Amino acid sequence: MIVRAKIFEGSRYTFRNITFAGNTIYPSELLSHHLRINKGDPYNKTLLETNINYNPSGTDITAMYMDNGYLFFNATPVEKAVENDSIDIEIRIVEGKQARIRNVSVEGNTITNDRVIMRELHTRPGDLFSRDAVLRSRRELVTLGYFKEESILPEPRPNAEDG
Repeated sequence: MIVRAKIFEGSRYTFRNITFAGNTIYPSELLSHHLRINKGDPYNKTLLETNINYNPSGTDITAMYMDNGYLFFNATPVEKAVENDSIDIEIRIVEGKQARIRNVSVEGNTITNDRVIMRELHTRPGDLFSRDAVLRSRRELVTLGYFKEESILPEPRPNAEDG
């Protein structure tokens, strides 16, 4: 049996205007720089989401906010207009308030003293929340050689009412 399928991919769309709404901490120009998508680039929703929410290199927009204590930050891209082969995007930002670390605890450790773990952490009570500090702390614990990387699971427990 031979199966033949004709595929019509349609028109190729590009980004036209990308705007930001709700941002007060960082100017739109800086957010555009971190988004790394220019007018005329081919439309790529996955790249858009990655550069807003989680880029493994830590250069996404969410990282900027979360490394400055904005744990409750949220950014939502909305397609505002589709004309011909171009798409206008508005990124709606809710910054929230800054969060501070209230408590740091270690659970499930049976290999070494908790103080050995605590001295490797870059997150201390009273500090502003920082996603980068949490990830750096995890890397430091892995280099101790006591734990498997997949067994170290930082679990922020945010409380939006008191930050």
